[in-house]
Amino acid sequence: DLTPPEALNQEFAEMHDELAIIGTPVYGGRLPAEMLSRFRRLKGNGTPTVIVVVYGNRAYEDALLELRDVALEAGFRPVAAGAFVGEHSFSGDLTPIASGRPDEEDLGKAREFGKRIHERIWNMQTFGEIHPLHVPGNFPYKEFRRLSGIAPICDDTLCSKCGGCASVCPTAAITAGDAMATDGSLCCLCCACVKFCPAGARSMEDSRIREVAERLAANCRDRKEPEIFL
Repeated sequence: DLTPPEALNQEFAEMHDELAIIGTPVYGGRLPAEMLSRFRRLKGNGTPTVIVVVYGNRAYEDALLELRDVALEAGFRPVAAGAFVGEHSFSGDLTPIASGRPDEEDLGKAREFGKRIHERIWNMQTFGEIHPLHVPGNFPYKEFRRLSGIAPICDDTLCSKCGGCASVCPTAAITAGDAMATDGSLCCLCCACVKFCPAGARSMEDSRIREVAERLAANCRDRKEPEIFL
């Protein structure tokens, strides 16, 4: 699991004779910068790999191509790829964006995807039969400008100081203590802390994020379906 911040200093065993499945969220049509620095610590050694991106029903743009390229750079051999839809990070009660996704229909397609991959791998005599995998996207990749200095806020009257928000933060932006302080310069706007908080004490109140959420909720209502590439 490359999500926790301690993954930056973790040693990973090299891979041999396995099938790797690499999944990552999409941020603005690109891979998260935090993911890239951690992923490059892995050594694929020719390991066949399934690459998957998950996006919030807007568009995954260049993310799948970028993930394929990064996987190749790390020594993996992509055999299949998928783009699946998950509830958007900014989704909320007033701005539902792909709420409840992935649902049973999505999961059924994921299982079918898995069966097709299994058949493909099982029928190979050698991994030398893996052909270059083509996926959508453009290079150079689209520029992604992340809003900085923004972070969820905590309602101290609701917060139980359980520390759960700090445990799920991938960038260690939250300091647990008498006040659950969040460093906006470290926050990557994944909103994992907001969705995790059992007391509902955390929320994203910044007007710029609200505007984005409202726009996405209004313009991204049509259901996008998973896309797979073999």
